[in-house]
Amino acid sequence: MIQRIQSVFLLLAAASAFCLLAFPFASTSEVVANSANFSDGLFNLQDNIGMMVLFIAAGALALISIFLYSNRKRQLLIGRFAIIANVIGLILAFAIYYNDSDSIAETVAINDEAGLYMPIVFLVFALLAQRFINKDEKLVKSMDRLR
Repeated sequence: MIQRIQSVFLLLAAASAFCLLAFPFASTSEVVANSANFSDGLFNLQDNIGMMVLFIAAGALALISIFLYSNRKRQLLIGRFAIIANVIGLILAFAIYYNDSDSIAETVAINDEAGLYMPIVFLVFALLAQRFINKDEKLVKSMDRLR
């Protein structure tokens, strides 16, 4: 059913992925002219098209997965793809962040922002949803055995 707990977890996971459009990963106290990511003082999702595509895809897949409640195997598969897209996006974000922060760290202090933690929140909610979907699948299989 759509009102199951895994639907809530999937909705929260999608919301945390889409929050990255509003929250930056990191910020600096002043604009850094020689930096590709901190040229406006913020390192956010709009700085790299690859990160944007991966995190929006992860959020969209989590949102689509909510409505696949009648086919739990497909729901699990779509959820796994969302987790994989999020993990790849997280690795890409950290690689870009540390690549750029090493070159400017001695001139300007870099502050972590809320967007840096949103992919981790996504992972927690998506993994909880996967757990409850799997639990429902096992329950249905055990009920079929009793018939």
